Amino acid sequence: MESINEFFSLFSSYLWGWPMIILLLGTHVFLTLRLKIPQRKIFTGIRLSIKKDHGATGDVSQFGALATALAATIGTGNIVGVATAVALGGPGAVLWCWLTGIFGMATKYAEGLLAVKYRVKAPDGHYYGGPMYALERGLGMKWMALLFAVFTALASFGIGCTVQANSIALLASETFGIPTWVVGVLVCILVAAVILGGVKSISNVCTFLVPFMAVLYILGCIIILCMNASYVWPAIELIVKSAFNPSAAGGGFVGATVTMAARYGIARGLFSNESGMGSAPIVAAAAQTRNPVRQALVSSTGTFWDTVIICAMTGIVLVSSILIHPDITYEDGAALTKVAFSKIPYVGAPLLTFGIVTFAFSTILGWSYYGESAVNYIERRKSNRFYRIIFIVLLFFGCIIDLDIVWNIADCMNALMAIPNLVALLLLSGVAAKETQHYLWSDRLDDEMEETGNEKNVSG
Repeated sequence: MESINEFFSLFSSYLWGWPMIILLLGTHVFLTLRLKIPQRKIFTGIRLSIKKDHGATGDVSQFGALATALAATIGTGNIVGVATAVALGGPGAVLWCWLTGIFGMATKYAEGLLAVKYRVKAPDGHYYGGPMYALERGLGMKWMALLFAVFTALASFGIGCTVQANSIALLASETFGIPTWVVGVLVCILVAAVILGGVKSISNVCTFLVPFMAVLYILGCIIILCMNASYVWPAIELIVKSAFNPSAAGGGFVGATVTMAARYGIARGLFSNESGMGSAPIVAAAAQTRNPVRQALVSSTGTFWDTVIICAMTGIVLVSSILIHPDITYEDGAALTKVAFSKIPYVGAPLLTFGIVTFAFSTILGWSYYGESAVNYIERRKSNRFYRIIFIVLLFFGCIIDLDIVWNIADCMNALMAIPNLVALLLLSGVAAKETQHYLWSDRLDDEMEETGNEKNVSG
């Protein structure tokens, strides 16, 4: 097992090295330019996300689809992940993470557009879509679509299931002394109660949980920033300066380089918002929307909230806390986060614990739908209770076993998911540009989707 773990650890570091970072960030920039900077319409996307699209076809509301996608993307990476980027790359990593979010909005936009454009309709009226359908129906690459589905299903058991359950169990054990097996049983019961009801049940829970947990976490960040008020602007200046001159940070960051700041900031940003990974468009395809561009705009707001807002606030909180406490151990991202949140008397530690637990739980819900959709694509089924049962069983084992090897395998599966998805995005960028020009830049955003013949029976 040790040899297998070392193999996947090495494979993961290779997959998430500079080639993948350049490919992902390059796709973000390319789509930003090809689609004429759709980020300009972010406030239109926010307005559409909270507005019911009357008469539109789909399984869940646009906000429900967004909430489910955010449930899967807003996770521990937004808290501990940003801290790790700062610890390894210096304060400048925060700026690179933020820029990744800005450009990544265009990729998330394109993913949502193609998901609705090439989605299919099952005999029972439910809609299914995502990169596998775009690859098969848009490009005729069914073999690559199957690869994406396999990687997604495997990733759902790792990063979306056992890893998140393990985070919850360890935190509950360390903070409250609850045995991990007890936590495992509770997590299994709660998750089963939600996912056995299908996408509508998942969407309903996420619609309530995601805004609540995000607002509470952001409120905590705002309180800390108010308490660190005199250090906030110096922290922002340090973030900008050290992004291009890490030695400006001084202290424990003297050994950092521009390369390290960019690498860890970009990698954590990409991993946090999942733009380009191909997961979020799976649920975007189920949204009730009258045309692909409306849902594309809504999807792009996910990266805005996840990285541009939450990750940026987390970064400023951490760097301002470092300025106040220069003796903080930079190498440990989790410890750095705990020190920052301890600034809030009495409720700081519980707030951080609640944030990590709810973020991890919501990630489990979102990824359960991604994984089941991938398995259903492979088997050409409309639902899969057998997958849900396996998913729930693995949740329990995730709470009670060591997961080093699972982390490494999950990292590999996530990177392998991104490759076929990026192929679809780049080769179908012309389709995305045409749809964007027709609906968005020609002021036809309220038009109904034109009949394309793509909404065919899923078993066909």
